[in-house]
Amino acid sequence: MLWGIDPLLDADLLYALRRMGHGDEIAIVDANFPAASTATQTVTGQPIVMGGVSAARAVEAVLSVMPLDTFVPDPALRMEVAGDPVAVPAVQQEVQAAIDRAVGRRQPLVGIERFAFYDRAAEAFAIVVTGERRHYGCFLFKKGVLPEE
Repeated sequence: MLWGIDPLLDADLLYALRRMGHGDEIAIVDANFPAASTATQTVTGQPIVMGGVSAARAVEAVLSVMPLDTFVPDPALRMEVAGDPVAVPAVQQEVQAAIDRAVGRRQPLVGIERFAFYDRAAEAFAIVVTGERRHYGCFLFKKGVLPEE
């Protein structure tokens, strides 16, 4: 165990987060997402599993150590609901609240079409699969830079 590190951040996830550079993306996805097949195209080559954890809790853990990119307008993306792209299900509302707490201000989740999300996740540095069973619990986050001391 380490002080000050969320206990959900295991060695594999911390290693991936530390290896990521500015502008790299991480996908945090629900249990229904085809994480194993999609992750074969990522840098890590396989999904990092956070089973039994909600999407919001996983996002909270990751954003406790990873800054979001401030050089792009949309560093936080959510998978749009098929047929209703403006719908924001409860799982996405919970993740929105986790993001806002982590960054200390409103940082909108921007929708991305479902199949475009799959393509973008395949290009991510890593895919973290959660135990989230609610549909559309899939998100992408672009890593930012640490502030100067």
